[in-house]
This record gives sequence, C-alpha cells and structure tokens, in this order.
Amino acid sequence: MTQRRKTALITGSAKGLGKMTALRLADSGCDVVINYVHSETEARELCQHIQAKGVNCLALQGDVARADDMRKLVETAAEQLGGIDILINNAGPFVRERKLFLEYSEEDIDYLMHGNLLGVMRLDHLALPMMRRQQWGRIIHFGFGHAAEARGWPHRAVYAAAKVGLVSFTKTLAVEEAPHGITVNMICPGDIRGANKEKSIAEVEHLTDIESPRGRPGAGEDIARVIEFLCAERSDFITGNVMDVSGGLDPIRNIAGSPVQ
Repeated sequence: MTQRRKTALITGSAKGLGKMTALRLADSGCDVVINYVHSETEARELCQHIQAKGVNCLALQGDVARADDMRKLVETAAEQLGGIDILINNAGPFVRERKLFLEYSEEDIDYLMHGNLLGVMRLDHLALPMMRRQQWGRIIHFGFGHAAEARGWPHRAVYAAAKVGLVSFTKTLAVEEAPHGITVNMICPGDIRGANKEKSIAEVEHLTDIESPRGRPGAGEDIARVIEFLCAERSDFITGNVMDVSGGLDPIRNIAGSPVQ
C-alpha cells in the first residue's frame, strides 16, 4: 500500500510568509492546503503552481477569527486529503497603526484576540484528534520577537497580549502532546516587510537594513526554512520552543515613544 503524503495546512498562505512556507513544504513532498480570506486569485494561482510540483493542493477560504470557517476548513481538508499532519498557524490580524489601548473599539479587541489566540486554539483543537490517531503531528504558532519575555509593547496592547498568551499555550500543548508524537513550537519573525516576505535569502543578502543588527533585511525564506526543519520527520525532539528568527532585531526597543514600529 502506498503511504499517504503528509498534508500541511497553512493559514493565511495566499501571499507573504505563508506562501513561502507552502512552497517550501510542497518542495519537501507535502500535500498543501492554502487558506485565504480575500486573496482568492493569488490562492488559486499558488495552488496551480504547487500542483505542478507533483503534490496535491487545495485553496480554501476561511477567516481564522471565525469558528465556523475553521471547522469547515478542517473538515474539507480531511475529506479531500485524508487529514492534517502539519498545521502552520501563520494568519493573525495586525494593526500597523500605532494606537493606545483605550483607542481600540470593542470590535477591534475581539477580532485581534480571536484572530491571534482563540482562533489558533480552536484550530489546534480541531486538528489534534487526527494527529493523535496517527501518533504524529507538527504544529507551528507565530509570535513576535521577544514574545517569550512577556514585556509590555506600547501601542500594540491587544496583539501583544494575544501572542504572549499563545506563548504559554505553545509550551503547555507541547508537553501534553509529546507522548503522542506531536510537536508544538512558535516562530517569531523579525520585521519582514512588503515584497521581502516572498523573497529568497539570496535576493536580500546584499541589501542593507540599518535597523537590523544583522545588517540585512529578512526574507520569507528565513522563516520558511526554519519551519521546514521543525516539521521534518526527525525533528521530534524539538518541542515547546519559542524561536526568534529576526536577525537580532528587538521590535519593542524598550522605548514607549519610539517612532519605529
């Protein structure tokens, strides 16, 4: 009997870091589920590109902040590809405008918390039974630089609170699921912006970024290659970790009034 390929579900993967991760996992031989909210055209183009690599791919719409969307997403992936082996929780709303907590509306707070914490927990909850049945699974959460230190982040109160809560959840889930062959880790990307999210390291390594201690801007490949490693068959002894992939950049900078970020 031919063994089923591993299936990877990557939320928010029509563009950016999610797209680079989807391509990397497809190259490693995984079937892929692309998830998008509004970027249907990009998602379907990416799906065709991935299928040309010789693996299966689905492009499914759904907002991680909406429980019904995620339930339908997981059910469809399971029906058409046999299950979910790898779950990459890449999607998460972020408001780049700098605002004090009191300036957020109740709707803003609810959406940021659901998109960055509660929705991730729900999606993990849906995927875990499938992983347990096969005694194998990989879950990746996304945070921000130095999230594990739980420092205050002025003007990012809700987003930071959700991600710091996700740090604790990552570590707890890693311990609970380790006996079942399931690893749970968090990746904390640096400030990778715009087109660089879909670039290789070779495309940015000769550029200068004066804010980065490394001296160059980050690229999507920086993140995708770490995720590929964590999802590998022999990476089962690496779990419960929060990994900064940031070139040494501190996004908070310890200065509440800093004009950067």
